Amino acid sequence: MLRAFRDAFRIPDLQRKILFTLLLLAVYRLGSAIPTPGVNSAALSQANQGGLFGLISMISGGNLSQFSIFALGVLPYITASIVIQLLTTTIPALEKLSKEGEEGRKKINQYTRFAAVALGAVQATFFAAYINSDPNYIAIGWAPGTFTILVMVLTQVAGIAFTMWIGERITEVGVGNGISLIITAGIIARYPFEFQSTAALVRSTPDDNWLLRLLAFGLVILITIAGIVYVYQAERRVPVTYARARGGVAGQARGATQATWLPIKVNQAGVIPVIFASAMLIIPNLIGSATATRAPSVNAFIQTYLTFGQPLYIALEAALIFGFTYLYNSVQFDPKRIAEQLREAGGFIPGVRPGTPTAEFLGTISGRLSLWGALFLVVLTVLPQLVQRATGITTFQFSGTGLLIIVGVALETLKQLEAQLTVRRYDGFISKGRIRGRLNN
Repeated sequence: MLRAFRDAFRIPDLQRKILFTLLLLAVYRLGSAIPTPGVNSAALSQANQGGLFGLISMISGGNLSQFSIFALGVLPYITASIVIQLLTTTIPALEKLSKEGEEGRKKINQYTRFAAVALGAVQATFFAAYINSDPNYIAIGWAPGTFTILVMVLTQVAGIAFTMWIGERITEVGVGNGISLIITAGIIARYPFEFQSTAALVRSTPDDNWLLRLLAFGLVILITIAGIVYVYQAERRVPVTYARARGGVAGQARGATQATWLPIKVNQAGVIPVIFASAMLIIPNLIGSATATRAPSVNAFIQTYLTFGQPLYIALEAALIFGFTYLYNSVQFDPKRIAEQLREAGGFIPGVRPGTPTAEFLGTISGRLSLWGALFLVVLTVLPQLVQRATGITTFQFSGTGLLIIVGVALETLKQLEAQLTVRRYDGFISKGRIRGRLNN
């Protein structure tokens, strides 16, 4: 892994791509420190560390706590991408666009951008109204009102558009997926402050067992990272044989077979079920905040049982993750469609008849893998909450979802670097062969 990064810096072209990527990420992090006009970021951050605002801020990478110009970041784009992706399988017009090649993908990406801006405007209006409801959150020289809300919303919409532009430029010119790298940068940027807070907590606690708890906490993190790497790369390879040559290779006998496999990942849904589950569990906190004065008993119940780390919260989160995992996998992995594509391409699974039996066979495999993938996500989500309750280390936001994003993005970026290194080595080998051929002639 480290050798790939070392070799990449030795190639001038890849070195420029990496430096360009780091530069744009630095610009994004710089914008994350600039507060939105009219917002008292210090008072907002201190007052909303543990409530609804703090929970959403944890999901957004910490930018929302001070309501910077990139407070919403890529969250609207991610939500819009998931919605468009789900609608592609249900709306014939979008499904037709997805099959039209590069031009169809460009139109779908354009629809995704428009949907992200619209969704971001709605979310920004909600948060701006929340900030204007308390004069303490308004900066000196500003007054709560329609003009202040309008300035906040326009600033957030501009920040969303600029963040999407940064992500697309990284994807096109730099290295890796730009949106994923922006999310990863936001998560990693919080770690130094959390390490500092954890060290201060250990120094200020007169308990001899804190060192043992800290070591156990770090050991659990290392084991979690190792498990994520193992499960992220795990896949079930279904053997597939094609009855005729694909691609018209010259010199290949007619009717020859070609053996390959169909990879099905254990964790097909990624972190999307966790994001959906967290979004659903935000709703009770939102209801509790809205009815704090009118229905104090409802607010007390929510604050007691439906807050982060409580047993009922953990049970509901696990159930929602299971449901969203099966729902998302059923939409993304369609056994009937794959069976039809295999039959049209002349492919079949050895020992399984084409058509409906192939679809049932693939559906059974996908269902079993979905079960293990859901269990993995549940453990990854529940384990940090249990570890924090057991060790008492609550200053470090040990998030399994954050670690899954970081490890997944690192592995995907590494694969892209290795692919580009392989292409350049292959091109260099061909160029040397041509030069030798000319010299021999």
